[in-house]
Amino acid sequence: MAQALGEDLVQTSEPQDDSSSLGSDSELSGPGPYRQADRYGFIGGSSLEPGPGHPPADLIRQREMKWVEMTLHWEKTMSRRYKKVKIQCWKGIPSALRARCWPLLCGAQVCQKNSPGTYQELAEAPGDPQWMETIGRDLHRQFPLHEMFVSPQGHGQQGLLQVLKAYTLYRPEQGYCQAQGPVAAVLLMHLPPEVTLTSTCRPQEAFWCLVQICEVYLPGYYGPHMEAVQLDAEVFMALLQRLLPRIHKHLQQVGVGPLLYLPEWFLCLFARSLPFPTVLRIWDAFFSEGAKVLFRVGLTLVRLALGTAEQRMACPGLLETLGALRAIPPTQLQEEVFMPQVHSVALSERDLQREIRVQLARLPKSLPGPPPQPQARLPGAQAIFEAQQLAGAQGGAKPEIPRIVVQPPEEPRPPRRKPQTRGKTFHGLLTRARGPPIEGTTRPHRSSFLDTRF
Repeated sequence: MAQALGEDLVQTSEPQDDSSSLGSDSELSGPGPYRQADRYGFIGGSSLEPGPGHPPADLIRQREMKWVEMTLHWEKTMSRRYKKVKIQCWKGIPSALRARCWPLLCGAQVCQKNSPGTYQELAEAPGDPQWMETIGRDLHRQFPLHEMFVSPQGHGQQGLLQVLKAYTLYRPEQGYCQAQGPVAAVLLMHLPPEVTLTSTCRPQEAFWCLVQICEVYLPGYYGPHMEAVQLDAEVFMALLQRLLPRIHKHLQQVGVGPLLYLPEWFLCLFARSLPFPTVLRIWDAFFSEGAKVLFRVGLTLVRLALGTAEQRMACPGLLETLGALRAIPPTQLQEEVFMPQVHSVALSERDLQREIRVQLARLPKSLPGPPPQPQARLPGAQAIFEAQQLAGAQGGAKPEIPRIVVQPPEEPRPPRRKPQTRGKTFHGLLTRARGPPIEGTTRPHRSSFLDTRF
């Protein structure tokens, strides 16, 4: 299975024209006054029309019908047909249905239903001045070439401010992390606030999706110590050593540790690093299968950048290696070319959990902050659904402690007595069993062995 990540693997797909819109740090220098927005909302982007590898309209329509059918009977689908959901997520959720499917997959819809007034209270409460100032400085940096976030007073930046402020009030011990900005921005692009002539509805679904990402999918990522990021960095290097040993050796020789490139990938869910259509496909799979998808994508990127001997020879030092990791040709990152390679990475959930346990035992005890708790991470939509179903069945009540009832021992039975047969013959026993003899008839006595007395 490791051949899927072989370093000498030759790409069989022909290079295609780039038909993607990159994220905020990979966009053009600035928006022109009359530039047209592409199909994802990026001003001046190149995704005005679907690329050559994009599925045809009839296939997209069939996938939309499948997703509509699955979401109409979501509990039944997740209970009995989750494998179909997983396959459809890998194929890509249709753009028109991501607003419907993402909250269902991550469990945000159940959270919103269980806490209907929570977000409204958080949105109306005043925010912490320290966090509000930091969030305000970061608003214009989140996808500045997207039509939703161009204006500081537009509903995009204002909705982003509300979501990030609400999370700092919801989890004041964690506060705000700059990597939450692009994550919340991508959520708002697909779960935007409803703008009317009189008011703007608060983006509750985007907020609850952000809560699920920070607390269920990636717990310990966005806190003040980022303890889970350090653990996952060690896990990534161990997987790299097992699957791509030559690349692992090269990275060690030039002194490139995982913390120099991995946090930008994992914390932002690749929103700043890959073409936007590919980012959406990664998010579809991430909501379905959890953090395992991030490791698969990271391993694929490293292989594309340093997979051949020529690529490694062209990177003799640290700066060249980091530059190669950030300069992968866009033709290799298109969704239809890139995602099959990600799906073929030989990494299962069992392999990932085993490596997490190994690296957790090797972490030094002197690290600042609380120790990582990987058991708090749920591996995707199925585990989240089962956990929410269990919590709903219990009704929030504490589980009953089973009572142990000790039955008293039974009274001993009297010993069974041996029947008294002394002085009796079998003939007499047989006679009594047959009844009295008939009167008037005499039966002559004949000696027999039955007359033998004991």
